Amino acid sequence: MTKYTFGFCVWGLSLLLSFQCFFASSNLTKLYITYLGSPSSADSLLTSEYHIQLLATVFGSNEEAEESVVYHYKHGFSGFAAILNESQANMLANSEGVVSVFESKVSQVHTTRSWDFMGLTHDTSNHPYQNRYGDDVIVGVIDTGIWPESDSFKEEPGMGPIPNSWRGKCVGGQEFDPKRACNKKLIGARYYLAGYESEYGKINADGNFTEYRSPRGFSGHGTHTASTAVGSISDGASFFGFASGTARGGAPRARLAVYKACWTKDGHCTDADLLAAFHDALHDGVHVISVSAGSPPPLNSFHQSVTDIGSFHAMQKRVSVVFSAGNDGPEPNLVANVNPWSICVAASTIDRSFPTKIRMCSDTGNSEYLGDGPIDSTITGRLAYAEDYFTDGNCVGGDWNGNDASGNILFCFHIPGWVQIPNYVIAFQASQTNASAVIIVRSSPTNQEILDTIIPTISIDMIQGRRLLQQYLNYNMSKLTILPSTTAFRRISAPEVSDYSSRGPSSMTPSILKPDISAPGTNILASASPTPKLSVGPNDRSVWKFDTGTSMACPHVSGIVALLKSAHPDWSPAAIRSAIMTTASNTDTNGDGILAQLTTKTANFFDIGAGHVNPTKAFDPGLVYDMKAQDYVFFLCNNGYTTKQIHAIAGCRPPTLCPRCDDPSRVPDYNLNYPSITLLDLKNSTTVKRTVRNVGQKNPTTYNFSIVKPNGVEVVVRPPTLTFSSLNQEKTYYITLTALRESRGRFDFGSITWCDGLHQVTSPLVVQINNMPAESD
Repeated sequence: MTKYTFGFCVWGLSLLLSFQCFFASSNLTKLYITYLGSPSSADSLLTSEYHIQLLATVFGSNEEAEESVVYHYKHGFSGFAAILNESQANMLANSEGVVSVFESKVSQVHTTRSWDFMGLTHDTSNHPYQNRYGDDVIVGVIDTGIWPESDSFKEEPGMGPIPNSWRGKCVGGQEFDPKRACNKKLIGARYYLAGYESEYGKINADGNFTEYRSPRGFSGHGTHTASTAVGSISDGASFFGFASGTARGGAPRARLAVYKACWTKDGHCTDADLLAAFHDALHDGVHVISVSAGSPPPLNSFHQSVTDIGSFHAMQKRVSVVFSAGNDGPEPNLVANVNPWSICVAASTIDRSFPTKIRMCSDTGNSEYLGDGPIDSTITGRLAYAEDYFTDGNCVGGDWNGNDASGNILFCFHIPGWVQIPNYVIAFQASQTNASAVIIVRSSPTNQEILDTIIPTISIDMIQGRRLLQQYLNYNMSKLTILPSTTAFRRISAPEVSDYSSRGPSSMTPSILKPDISAPGTNILASASPTPKLSVGPNDRSVWKFDTGTSMACPHVSGIVALLKSAHPDWSPAAIRSAIMTTASNTDTNGDGILAQLTTKTANFFDIGAGHVNPTKAFDPGLVYDMKAQDYVFFLCNNGYTTKQIHAIAGCRPPTLCPRCDDPSRVPDYNLNYPSITLLDLKNSTTVKRTVRNVGQKNPTTYNFSIVKPNGVEVVVRPPTLTFSSLNQEKTYYITLTALRESRGRFDFGSITWCDGLHQVTSPLVVQINNMPAESD
């Protein structure tokens, strides 16, 4: 009896403690975030009042609700952070209009990702380059202007005086007051209208506003690129809550000079305005010029191209020029900006994604799909197939047949092999049906261009798309629920070469590898002009925006060049390009070869240049391939330019000061001391010469080579070692390439790497064997 009573008491005590623990845990308060999606009112005061009313439903009074609030979120999206217990949080989660309620967890701060992805973190104990360097470097951005109020262009704390070498101006104009706009960060701003207005007529002449007649940028393209290259450190960057973190440019301490030569939302730039911008930039004393513009093939001759002319004279003044490669991929031979004295940048992806769950309920049960957003609120509706709403059965290119899809979620296939249509264009097409959202089936659903589309847009892959179609055909009354997206890192392999990025070989000078390098260009978050853009949604007024293109890749490299200029002021533009190319990576986050987007093939050097830029390694490349202006003059000789033309281009006076095209020391193109080696029309055997300079170790050091041979090519290197006894010592080596098979013009790829145990200096090796006799008629 006693034993039983003891057992009962223990059981009763345990039950009592369990109840106490239950009530204690349910009364334990934590900080929760309640997310409500887009604000229902433009009035922030009304939004805050709504938050209190909603909280009062779980607290019982407005006073208690107000005391619990830590933050109101009312600009860009609606929500609040409040101290709640678990039961209150659960009650809120089930309230009308609430998207989600989740506990606020402690996380390490994240950047807007692309710089961290490349290894240039903001942790100064590991990689101090961004904080240490750049203060003495001026980057000129030739683009569509600037939004000077952006947080990206504020003065960094402790920023010193403007460099004495600066000779530029901050020019006023429409809604651009130089005294307010310019500071120690944004030190210069100019604009160029004459060429544009002569071609298109006077801006705003008909009374309709299209552009600011000043350095202020309307479209946001120039603001975005400048922010990416040299933007100051800025906390709280996000796109309606997605990809939130600390934004910064590659060289946040560098100075910025803006040259507005491109106009209106289409970004048109006339040659006259572009050349004027180059002219002023070189006069003003910039050290780096970033140009995210160009024309696709057919390319003008170098002496008839303002970008080639401007960049040639920049090279002469030891100013590095960085260009975008163009957005005409993935077909070959369409790369732009192919001159050998500048840097041409391809675009690649990063490892950020926006996983979005799609749940389907049908008579046979539930199924789940995983797409890519971002989507900021839960969406429900019946599944509707594009075949019933568009004449060709596809919302990508067909005409709407008038059927109404109100309350439904439309899905359609983006046919493989078609030119890639951006999601925002497809969303506009789908919106005609009055659908509440659109699911786009693509061969590559991640890394699609993110904009605030007119209706919510999700991408899924072909395998899931086929499953979804099958379920629709079997159970066409299936109900879908699309859940809010999350921001994820490292869930997808990256980088991949972006499908739109223009490919080599160069259509003008295929003996020079172009593009030179790749950098992040897809869905890059940076500052934007807070003005609406065409074909996007009603909420498109964020001061931070995603943008996509080689235009975004270019300023990543421009920022890195600025850091290198500051760290190594004695390096020439050629040496800086060499450091960037020979330290590039050719593997993704899984350690596999980098893929070309939309394919399963490994990218080659015509896709990606020397590889994906690795800024931390570029600071200490070990060896560099350097060049002088005379090397480029010989290059022009080899490409059909006369001595007279070259004298005019190079500015030699009198002509005897310039090398002549009949100079016996003139070298063939393949001996231009470029960091990559491209050999065309190999018949039998050819020997290539390269010279490297030691910029690594002061102590004596020896480099040994390793070779990845192109298919069907024997490669012999002499000497087999390069020994340096001092800094800046130069050594020459020779590579003999011999064809081992017959071919009719196929390109094959390999590489040569010099290694001293601390540095790996890798050069792409591209060989075209062309030794088969021509077929008889």
